[in-house]
Amino acid sequence: MQTQHRSALRIGVIGSHGSWYVDRLCRDGRRRGHEMLPLSFDAMTAATVRGRLQLRFGDVSVESLDAVLVRTMPPGSLEQVVSRMDMLSGAAELGVRIVNPPKAIECAVDKYLTTQRLALAGVAVPDTIVCESSEQAMVAFEELGGDVVLKPLFGAEGRGIIRLTDRETAWRVFRTLERIGAVLYVQRFIRPANGRPPEDVRILLLDGRVLGSMKRQPATGDFRANAAQAGTCSAWIPTEEELALARKAAEVTGCVFCGVDLMYDECGCPNLIEVNAVPGWKALERTCGMSVTDDLFAWLEAELS
Repeated sequence: MQTQHRSALRIGVIGSHGSWYVDRLCRDGRRRGHEMLPLSFDAMTAATVRGRLQLRFGDVSVESLDAVLVRTMPPGSLEQVVSRMDMLSGAAELGVRIVNPPKAIECAVDKYLTTQRLALAGVAVPDTIVCESSEQAMVAFEELGGDVVLKPLFGAEGRGIIRLTDRETAWRVFRTLERIGAVLYVQRFIRPANGRPPEDVRILLLDGRVLGSMKRQPATGDFRANAAQAGTCSAWIPTEEELALARKAAEVTGCVFCGVDLMYDECGCPNLIEVNAVPGWKALERTCGMSVTDDLFAWLEAELS
């Protein structure tokens, strides 16, 4: 039976074909009486006709939508990525509610920009050096203690992250990435206190409210705690300090709906690792026994009422 919570909204969901998250959002939105439309960036077009902006996803006019939920920012050329962000900003200017706001997505999808803004705001982040040459990266490797994590500037779910502890291996990796024009984002590896296994805290926020939180530990032989990398998850009640850090990170990046990752260093101090503006929640729901989509749609309905 369909449940009617308020006047029906027309909501687009930008995501990959076959995405579990797109399917879930569309299913649960329809149960609440909303019209749900799966969309993709490759079908997005923009036109200015007689001085008026027109944006479309295939045959769907952006102006006909009440809201757009962004579930992906796929890889692409610099022009493609910039164009997608410009079009999302145009949609927001036309009065469509974009979740997350385009500027927030632009910030959070870029690890360096996020780290820079957090540091400028006085938020504790791991020691990080960003450069373009292998020589500079080797200097960074030494300055950061010879035990670093190399991360792709754009990426999620722990993909492409490498821990480097050997000087020769680090040099070869840096040289290879330099040849393909990659930016080298080199971060000090955070060692847990008291010889404990590495773990991080994921806090899922919606408009400053905690939807759920969990601790994650990496699988044996790995250092990445992401659930997508077979990490083990357990429900967690965040401390006041953790909540304050997470909310500050959301504020600095402009994110309304986000996953914030924290990790404790050897001194027992929390460091803000990442802000995800397109957060996954499959593992969080399974771990905490809750429904993220119910909260998300209830919030959206209240915002647009």
